[in-house]
Amino acid sequence: MHTAIKKDILVVGGGPAGLSLVTALKNSALTRHLDVAVVDGQPIVERLGNWAANNKTTEFENRVISVTPGSVSFLEKIGAWENVVHERTLAYDEMMIWDGESGARIEFDAFDSATGTVATMIENSNVQQALLNTGNTRDTVIQAQVEKIHTVNGLPTVKLNNGIEIEARLLVGADGQNSPVRQFAGITTEGWDYSRHGVVATMHLEFDDFKQTAYQRMLKTGPLAFLPLPNATATLVWSTYPERAQWLKQLEPQAFTAMVNAGVRLDMADLDYLHSLDPKNTDEIIYEVTWRLNTLDEDDTLPTRVESIVPKSVASFPLKLRQADEYISERVALVGDAAHATHPLTGQGLNMGQRDVAALVAALELAVSRGLDIGSLDALEPYPRRAYLQNQLLLGVNDSLYKLYSTDCEPIVRLRTLGVQVLNKLGFVKNKLVEMAD
Repeated sequence: MHTAIKKDILVVGGGPAGLSLVTALKNSALTRHLDVAVVDGQPIVERLGNWAANNKTTEFENRVISVTPGSVSFLEKIGAWENVVHERTLAYDEMMIWDGESGARIEFDAFDSATGTVATMIENSNVQQALLNTGNTRDTVIQAQVEKIHTVNGLPTVKLNNGIEIEARLLVGADGQNSPVRQFAGITTEGWDYSRHGVVATMHLEFDDFKQTAYQRMLKTGPLAFLPLPNATATLVWSTYPERAQWLKQLEPQAFTAMVNAGVRLDMADLDYLHSLDPKNTDEIIYEVTWRLNTLDEDDTLPTRVESIVPKSVASFPLKLRQADEYISERVALVGDAAHATHPLTGQGLNMGQRDVAALVAALELAVSRGLDIGSLDALEPYPRRAYLQNQLLLGVNDSLYKLYSTDCEPIVRLRTLGVQVLNKLGFVKNKLVEMAD
């Protein structure tokens, strides 16, 4: 006879989206009675349960995320934001984006909008540990690998590598871009790879700038972003060709530091030449960068120069756009990266996932209040109605911005330069853009 543990809701994936969903459900008066569990193959309770006590240093991880005021409000609502280690976060109120070809720039100032801040930089682990330490979220975590997902007695059933099988009235995929839950549901995706990799690193700056500003230089190879952290530290996200990402990762820390400073300040011809050098020849790279930087007049509108790179913080990941054709099927829902993936240039990845969770929780609250089966399409349908089109819009805007700046064609450069110059003078339009991204 088949026997399995029975759950009302089983969430696969213990990242920010999965843990936010569990925490939100347990925080809601309408859904807190539901029997909910989250499965993750990593020892997240062991690694993150005492993260706050174990991270008193000033070194920051390279997985850092930009959380909008809307996402902060949601995390406050479900009780998690108070558990964040706030001294390891930094809210920034300005963003400067400039064209690597023409130098045309647009500046966003949150003090002129209703949000009061553009976003808050926070380590991914800080978000996860805050969620784990809210209510009884950590008690819902099962550490195990998913071996198989199949249907038994009309219910999705997950077989784990510890021998346990779990039947769920609702199975939620928060399990990333290669989601096994999405594959089980037979949900296809549309999208494409950008043929770019995002290089990340944690950087120590020469001094702590009094301005809390995020910077992004739009190069034809992809944007280079400087995102502020406390204590004269910043995180780097540099989108570039895969071969250049590999070249950067081969550099010694001193050469990598020099290349980041070059990436912010030098023109594309110089950067092309520097990338042609032997990555093992540290002295030559540093000499070539230093000589070129010394010929420039220092621009105080640019970010503070990088002094050093945190050891072993350099990593990379492929960039792609994906949108699931459906967010739900019978007894299945997808949230976060299982539902969509986007280029990081507007920092929307985690925030889209938080909006997914808020919309799914609202649908489940409505279903419970009406006495519906929480796994039925009738119960789940309000979720994609609320989330899908908004995500589609953000994915489209993100993709269009990426493509607009991924060329040095002179007529296009002139047009986008003119557009940026006009837009930068229209404060009310810029404020609406910030609010739309919230």
